Amino acid sequence: MTRPEIGVYLPQMGFTYEQVLHRTQRCELLGIDSIWLYDHLYAPGMPDYPSMEAWTLATALLSRTESIRVGHMVLCNQFRHPAVLAKMATTLDQISAGRLALGIGSGSIEDEHSRIGLPWGTFAERSERLGETLQILYQAFADEVIDFAGKHFTVRDMPIKPPAVQQPRPPIVVGGVGEKYTLPLVARYADVWNVPTYALGELEQKISVLQSICDEVGRDPSTIVMSIEAVMALAADDASLPTVRQLAEKRFGVPAFGLREGGLIGTPPAIVDRLHQLQELGFGQIVLFTHDRGSDETLDLLAAEVIAKL
Repeated sequence: MTRPEIGVYLPQMGFTYEQVLHRTQRCELLGIDSIWLYDHLYAPGMPDYPSMEAWTLATALLSRTESIRVGHMVLCNQFRHPAVLAKMATTLDQISAGRLALGIGSGSIEDEHSRIGLPWGTFAERSERLGETLQILYQAFADEVIDFAGKHFTVRDMPIKPPAVQQPRPPIVVGGVGEKYTLPLVARYADVWNVPTYALGELEQKISVLQSICDEVGRDPSTIVMSIEAVMALAADDASLPTVRQLAEKRFGVPAFGLREGGLIGTPPAIVDRLHQLQELGFGQIVLFTHDRGSDETLDLLAAEVIAKL
């Protein structure tokens, strides 16, 4: 069985550019497959905390690396017109020689919308807009032109050239587990489905629902890469495990992070066992928060004692 892609999630809150670049280049050197940023206008709940803009940062990181994939977990569909986003994505895929992962979601923080006067709307409305964006992106990547008339967006004969390097498109990652709105979009449009941390206790149920929706729309569920996002508290040995666990609980102890449900607290053998379990459930991509926000020591240990054992 092919090992799953292992990514590291580096939400950029509080980091300088040099700190994010160092972690990204370290991941590349160690053979970690991908790094992921968040897309918020400020650190959620902490508007006075420094936080760099997501797309600009991804562009900088891809220009300073050679092999690692960079994506967002996930872009807020509300922030960028889909035709502009399509142009941005094809351009960045060209710049990076095909290393962009295009994660996108319907938006999650109402406050940052109200601060800059962007419409928020209901979850149904945001999901409708996301659905139209996904149709526009598909058209842009396939045809190199957009001609689309929807409820929320109208684009007339808009060329998207040069095309993306990756074919048929940069992988489109859709995150979320909502059964009424999100999973139908996953079934129709996603190349990768990402399960967020808050849903780690419902994995088998959500997989089953997605498979049922795929059957309804005529999509082979095996054509969707299943991805999971989880906090990993990796300790070098049993003696250091209590300190590692304590830091993880301090930073990621609220229920939304699914620290307990993820099951990724322990020494390397325990982490390898849990990753194998996730692999057997069908997950082909695993994106990890690390308990210490990507220290050299943890990244080295992840590469040498976990990824190498998968």
